[in-house]
Amino acid sequence: MSADRAGESQVDWRKLHRITPLLNAWKVAAALIAIFVWQYSDTLGQLDLPTTQFLLVIIGVIVVGSLIGLGYSALAWSRTRYGLSPESVYLHSGVLFRQQRHLRLDRVQTVDVTQPLLARLFGFASLKIESAGGAGSNLTLSFLTEDEAQRLRNELLARAAGVTVSEAADGGQAPAAPAAPEREVLALTPGRLIGSLALSFWLMAFVLAGAVLIVLAVVNQSLAPIFGVGPALLGAVAYVWGRFAGEFAFRVATSPDGVRVRQGLLESKARTVPPGRVQAVQVSQPLLWRTRGWWRLQVNIAGYGAEETTGSVLYPVATTEEVGRLLYLVQPDLGDPRPLQLLEAGLSGTGGDEGFVTSPRRVRWLDWWTWRRTGFRVTDTVTILRTGRVWRRLVIVPHERTQSLGLSEGPLDRRLRVANFSLHSTPGPITPIVTHIDADVARALLVDVADRARRARRDAGPEQWMLPRTAAAAAAADGAAPDPTAAPATFGGILPSPPVRAVYGGVLPGHGAAVTDEPVEGGRMHG
Repeated sequence: MSADRAGESQVDWRKLHRITPLLNAWKVAAALIAIFVWQYSDTLGQLDLPTTQFLLVIIGVIVVGSLIGLGYSALAWSRTRYGLSPESVYLHSGVLFRQQRHLRLDRVQTVDVTQPLLARLFGFASLKIESAGGAGSNLTLSFLTEDEAQRLRNELLARAAGVTVSEAADGGQAPAAPAAPEREVLALTPGRLIGSLALSFWLMAFVLAGAVLIVLAVVNQSLAPIFGVGPALLGAVAYVWGRFAGEFAFRVATSPDGVRVRQGLLESKARTVPPGRVQAVQVSQPLLWRTRGWWRLQVNIAGYGAEETTGSVLYPVATTEEVGRLLYLVQPDLGDPRPLQLLEAGLSGTGGDEGFVTSPRRVRWLDWWTWRRTGFRVTDTVTILRTGRVWRRLVIVPHERTQSLGLSEGPLDRRLRVANFSLHSTPGPITPIVTHIDADVARALLVDVADRARRARRDAGPEQWMLPRTAAAAAAADGAAPDPTAAPATFGGILPSPPVRAVYGGVLPGHGAAVTDEPVEGGRMHG
């Protein structure tokens, strides 16, 4: 208890912006109005009132609901405060039930600056801090001014990186942490986004189903078929719109504090993923995208759950050349002297090209079309899983991010002497698994990957990525705090740096390509 009080004494407590109740009031008001309409819709329909009086009743309900929502939001705001210490960020909130939560900065996975449409119009933003403890341990600060949210993001990332942040002197205001410089890498054009959605299987199925329903409605002279599947059609429309609005203006940049992603049409989001936080990467290609050579990149990040959609996307639609550039940001070393050839074999190859081990020939009658495609490759730094012939997938899991391993066998698998090998990652859209591998090979693979993962975690860099590995290790051995002023040799082994193999990433889009600070738009690379 004394240690907790000592830590609390170093906290710099702050308040959210006073406009927060107004921006949150509509949520409470909307919930109250929805409950009222649900409970009393039949009663309102039976009232024999003139139109003017009926409208006054509706307006009165809206006004009362808004006032109640504003009052509750104001009370909640008055009892909410957040604070920063050198090691943690704190949030105290709650009206009826008080919550006191704190998040260690060395466990920060991502920092998101989000601007919903209403807040965006008035220059406000919310800050969401994702923790390795899962969705229940994340903190959301709503709302701050846009400038204050950016300053707080810079301060959080600086503290999480191990950089010393100047304290206030003589009761004055502490200087703001400087924003880390960034270099834009890729920018998605609206044309490519629309083209990718047009080549989506679900959109084509929706258009075909809509045409069939229209024909049936005309032939039968009835709208019953349309109303019967109306909810499903609305769901398809909502899915396509969500993809378009969420991935509009998608941009990726690099900086010393990690990979920065910006996206959104109506709701603007700016995410910063610190070095070493990506648990797994998946590169996938639907069948209809193959003619265009497009791929979709997704990541697993601790703190994001499986329900997260746009937050787990590293890039919505990338060419093969852009895949190499993007993978270089999150895994600069594939652990092979021929990284480009290895990547090509993983994306579109079959058989044993570049050392891939595939399913045995005896399962060809079970996986007659995919058995030569399904396979794996283990390198010095990652485990690569290759699956799918119609819908191609390539999953890359760094050894140091392997959570656990598993083997599974069904009755048919045991008869064919094959097994399914899986690497257990954090919750997210990626499930690393390769099926129907020779049973003996799978058991040897489990032992090999477990040993590599143990050694990789032992040799991994510090969570505070701006600290040199040697200094951090010495400080940890002595039980002392590491020196945050020493310059790091690399950014935690995640961003381009001299020790990384120069051939991978630097060779794309071609040998001798000039490095430029100009962004890359669509499929065109500057340089």
